[in-house]
Amino acid sequence: MKRHLPETAAQHLTAAVARAQPQELAGEVRARLSEHELEDTEIVCVTDPEGRLVGLVTFADLLRLPADAAIEPVMRRAPPAVQAHEDQEKVASIALHYGLNSVPVVDAGRRLLGVVPARALMTILRHEHVEDLHRLAGIRRETSVARRALDAPPLRRARDRLPWLILGLAGSALATFVMSRFEAALNTQLALAFFVPGLVYLADAIGTQTEAVAVRGLSLAHVGLGRLLGGELRTGLIIGLVLAGLTLPGVWLAFGELRLAVAVAGALLVAGGLASTVGLLLPWLLSRMKRDPAFGSGPLATVIQDVLTLLTYFGFVSVLY
Repeated sequence: MKRHLPETAAQHLTAAVARAQPQELAGEVRARLSEHELEDTEIVCVTDPEGRLVGLVTFADLLRLPADAAIEPVMRRAPPAVQAHEDQEKVASIALHYGLNSVPVVDAGRRLLGVVPARALMTILRHEHVEDLHRLAGIRRETSVARRALDAPPLRRARDRLPWLILGLAGSALATFVMSRFEAALNTQLALAFFVPGLVYLADAIGTQTEAVAVRGLSLAHVGLGRLLGGELRTGLIIGLVLAGLTLPGVWLAFGELRLAVAVAGALLVAGGLASTVGLLLPWLLSRMKRDPAFGSGPLATVIQDVLTLLTYFGFVSVLY
């Protein structure tokens, strides 16, 4: 027997499901189903004589049909289905996208094996949600112990969190190096340093919002990367433009230095677009590498956004001073 990896459709499969054939009458199907104990009462899987899935009928539609009416006219033809080896997250994605309460599972020949029932879909969604929360926080693994974050031994918690944080340490060293290259400008205009924490924070905040959307959007949405990227880039630039518009007059009035105000406002505008782009592209790249896109969030994306924001800010400073 073929073995399936954990977190696949096979792990949640139940074969005790309602089945029918297209030409059967509703009354006949209802009478037969009353004699069986079913583990899913959301859909009736319609198959051909060889057992291949050809349609779906909801229990609500089946109950509404007159006893002498065939089920074929009301069935959903060529319904979406998954294979047993496919990841459970794809199962949840199919259910959400096509509005299914249960998802049929078929073999390579599209012969029906069973369904992933509604209660299993709820379990999958909760599991994926908790897993994303851990990975967004930079926790390397998500296990049954890790789901109860405070129950795990401190050593294990530290081991799961440290890999990305060590990478973050390297990134912070790079950010420090970037700032050291502009020591002369900082000595000349000390006020330049005042805005570094705020700029870095706002870029991180914009990126985190994008990551929260992108991490699950890339796996659950059925939209091309170009459309997603274009929308997020425009959103980031709009946010950056608003923040820049609010900042420029405030800095100018407070410090009496137009060049400083322009540098801060310009950095905010560009950082908005860059943070949104990084927040979407990094999870996408990891998804293309067959890794969970949530690994591209948290500390790793923060490091990249921080360095890019500093480079942008001091780039404006170099031009203006």
